[in-house]
Amino acid sequence: MSGDATLLSAFLVGLLGSTHCLGMCGGIVSALTFGLRADLRHSRWMLGLYLLAYNTGRLSSYIVAGLIAGAVGAGTFGVLPSDSARWTAKLVTGGFMVALGLYLAGWWPGLQILEKWGGPVWRRIEPLGHQLLPVNHPFKAFCFGLVWGWLPCGMVYAMLVWALAAGSATQGGMLMLAFGLGTMPMLLAIGVAAEWLRKFVRHPWVRSGAGLNIMIFGLYTIFAPAGQHVH
Repeated sequence: MSGDATLLSAFLVGLLGSTHCLGMCGGIVSALTFGLRADLRHSRWMLGLYLLAYNTGRLSSYIVAGLIAGAVGAGTFGVLPSDSARWTAKLVTGGFMVALGLYLAGWWPGLQILEKWGGPVWRRIEPLGHQLLPVNHPFKAFCFGLVWGWLPCGMVYAMLVWALAAGSATQGGMLMLAFGLGTMPMLLAIGVAAEWLRKFVRHPWVRSGAGLNIMIFGLYTIFAPAGQHVH
């Protein structure tokens, strides 16, 4: 699969899986919002600025994690013979795309298991977020997002496994950036736009269609001719 198609797939995972983001991060965003001074909270411009700062921090953490995963994956696959490395990367990438498709469509919740793996690490990171409260400056909102970007999330962890097969640290970071950008509209939107987005991504045919498309991308990645690149 071409690099553009892979990044598009990652973006769609973030966009159409953002109802999951509402469940995981919606409470955090609400706490951030209601913790602001009344004058800031009632100003759409200032509220938007704080939400943008928070989500920029969250995406920064995703990119760092993607860079690390991509570098680790490149080193791991690099010790394998070229043919073995290529097929292993295809299987890892395609397999997790299929798993993500099943997850997005609501047909298999197995990726939730991955969230348990991050629990011990999160218990050490979480207190840093509490030290930033109350968030009363955009930079603190950015730092708050940096911390909460490491919140255990099965979808994020699955994307990081995908990033392992991206081929390099840069490509792993780009994959996680594309995924993070896909989650932004739902977590940035307020008012009528937020309500429309919620209804859209929660519609069964949207979730099923998104899941099927991601699964097709995954199967194509696995069974594409040997000359095709997967990252």
